Amino acid sequence: MKKINKNKKRSSQNNFAKLSIFQPQKYKFKKKCPLSGKGAPVIDYKNIKLLRKYVTENGKIMPSRITSVCQKKQRELSLSIKRARNLALI
Repeated sequence: MKKINKNKKRSSQNNFAKLSIFQPQKYKFKKKCPLSGKGAPVIDYKNIKLLRKYVTENGKIMPSRITSVCQKKQRELSLSIKRARNLALI
């Protein structure tokens, strides 16, 4: 029994040793876009409560890799944020 336990420990250590930054990752977990799908809020320049979630404290638009917003919705979001800035809503 003791020999089997030692082999299990070695195999688990080998799995961690195989992981590398330069290898393609097998386990990628893609988050779903919070602004697309059923029951998602509509992106509008008047919806300031929604727009504030996607703007930093300094007033910059957050990138989609952080917010996990899809590319199409990111464009709409940035356009509506810019419109709200222009009208001094944000």
